[in-house]
Amino acid sequence: MNYLNDLSKSLDKYYVKLPAFPKDIKDFIVNVSPWLSLIFGVVAVISGISFFGGFSFLSSFAFYPGERGYVFVGILSTAILLIQGIIELMAFSPLKGRQAKGWNLLFYSLLLGVLSSIITLNLSSVISSIIGALIGYYFLYQIKSYYK
Repeated sequence: MNYLNDLSKSLDKYYVKLPAFPKDIKDFIVNVSPWLSLIFGVVAVISGISFFGGFSFLSSFAFYPGERGYVFVGILSTAILLIQGIIELMAFSPLKGRQAKGWNLLFYSLLLGVLSSIITLNLSSVISSIIGALIGYYFLYQIKSYYK
């Protein structure tokens, strides 16, 4: 996990130069983030379980040429979505307690989202995911000082 902490620290060097949110907006984000984590975690877990069922059905068609890869990538992406959901659920209590563990779990979930789009090998998906992660990290960086 040290390499993830190093990644966070290297990103901090760039984000420190960006404009900061006003304190009341930071306070709002800190107060609402545990609940958003809980909601998105539940949605991700339910979606992941549902998608596993769908891809299990599609796996019966995997003997057609070219379909095997789609099913494999779909199952792998769904597994990552399920892990993301579990991580976001695990972040709820630490975020409420303003512990650094909660902030770190949100950071890991953000990175898993990028990984999920990378495995699809769809260039537009990868680019949009990286842009989304950079914006997401901007919000995370803004509230990082609240978590000790």
